[in-house]
Amino acid sequence: MKGTGMKKIILTLLLVAMFATIACAEQKGSEQIIRQALASGRPTLVDFGAGFCIPCKKMKPILDSVRTEYNGRANVIFVDIKEERDMADKYRIMVMPTQVFFDVKGKEVKRHMGFMDKPEIVAEFKALGVR
Repeated sequence: MKGTGMKKIILTLLLVAMFATIACAEQKGSEQIIRQALASGRPTLVDFGAGFCIPCKKMKPILDSVRTEYNGRANVIFVDIKEERDMADKYRIMVMPTQVFFDVKGKEVKRHMGFMDKPEIVAEFKALGVR
C-alpha cells in the first residue's frame, strides 16, 4: 500500500513539473518568434492584442492577408497579451491593439495604437522598403 501511495505522489509531482515546464515554454514562444523575426533582416510588424478585443478581432483577417501577401519579404506576428502578459510589459503596451514596426536591423521605427487598416500597414511596409 505504502509503495503505491508513494508512486502516485511521485507521478503527480512529475506531471505537475512537466505541465509547468510546458506552460513556461509556451509563454516564451512569442518572445523567441519576435527575436528570430528581428534577426531575419526583414521588416517586422508585431501586433499586440487579445482574442476578446473587438478591434483586434477585426484586424485578424487583415494581418492574415498581409502575412500571406508579404511572405518572405516581411514578418507579421500577433502576440496575445492576455496570454503573455510579460510581453505587454516588455514592449510597453498600453492600448490594444498596438502595432509596432521594426526595420531590417530590428530597430523600432513606428508604433500605432488602435485599429490599423490594410492600406496603412502596406504604406508602413513600403516606407520600410518592402515592395
